[in-house]
Amino acid sequence: MVSLDKEDRETKKKASVSNRSRENDREETAAEIAAPVPFIRDRERVDTDGETRAMGGTGLGTIALALSILSLFVMPILFGVAGVILGFVARRRGAEGLGAWAIGIGAVSIIVGIFILPFF
Repeated sequence: MVSLDKEDRETKKKASVSNRSRENDREETAAEIAAPVPFIRDRERVDTDGETRAMGGTGLGTIALALSILSLFVMPILFGVAGVILGFVARRRGAEGLGAWAIGIGAVSIIVGIFILPFF
């Protein structure tokens, strides 16, 4: 064991006083030092034939298309807007065809519901 003489003890006391103000900074410093964790999703899957297929958006695209088609017959504003919004989400998740069709049919239904149906 090493014995500390009087000067070393005073130096240690001074150092410990200045370290007390930094005790609250440990959490923030640790967050700055840590490497950022990347968020990557696997949106495509390779089939046995070597073709890629969208995974996440097909279900949403189907629901969006169904809502847009339903909006042609019942509540065109409500279901049309829901179909368009879900169509955009489906396109973003990889189902470009289904999303585009849902957006198109929903937009047509909204236009018909606003401008043509009030006259009948």
